[in-house]
Amino acid sequence: MNSREFLAALMSRAGDTANSLARKAKVPQPTIYRFLSGTAAEPRVSTFEPIARYYGVPVEAFLSDRARADLVATMFSGEDDKTLKALPAAAPQDDVPIPQFDTGGKMGDGLELRDQPGLIKSWRVDQAWLAQNVRGATSASNLCIVTGFGDSMRPMFNPGDPLLVDRGVIMADYDAVYFFRVDGEGFIKRLQKIPGKGLMALSENPAYQAWVVEPTMDFEVFGRVLKVWRSEDF
Repeated sequence: MNSREFLAALMSRAGDTANSLARKAKVPQPTIYRFLSGTAAEPRVSTFEPIARYYGVPVEAFLSDRARADLVATMFSGEDDKTLKALPAAAPQDDVPIPQFDTGGKMGDGLELRDQPGLIKSWRVDQAWLAQNVRGATSASNLCIVTGFGDSMRPMFNPGDPLLVDRGVIMADYDAVYFFRVDGEGFIKRLQKIPGKGLMALSENPAYQAWVVEPTMDFEVFGRVLKVWRSEDF
């Protein structure tokens, strides 16, 4: 078991996601994603230290094959290898995981997404697909999937359709479609700065009126919507 598989086993055993581990161990979320997916070199010792503290294991287990082997034999003995068997196969170096936006994570804690018809859990794409289909992202590690909800943005997308969101964009500096929240409710709208009115939230569906994001509102941008896939029933 290498260090990536060891971390994945610890996360699986504790029921952690990369988002929840980042929040609890106070380690940057993109660092964890890149390490687990094999798209980056192993982090520095200083990155492993808070993760080791959180899981109550010596940091040497991430750095030394021998220390890790001894610890694995102790920690996972008697579990019939259920934790280890449940782990996904190691991702090829060319693969890029695109996770679901975690509404239980740091950015989306307690977020309400009205009328969301189920969830798209994750995607896994290769570098060629990313290069040809996604342009303008701040980083591949900042990409996530949001499952479309509500009908206010029809015909741009339908409820249940996949939306590719760039979490590296957290300011509505220009006219674009954003995933954001006001208080505890999530929205996907076009945000546009209009002189004399301020920041306007615009829907594609003409049945919904535009509204102003007031300075007094608890407003936060989670990311910019880069791409949507609109479904059609046949």
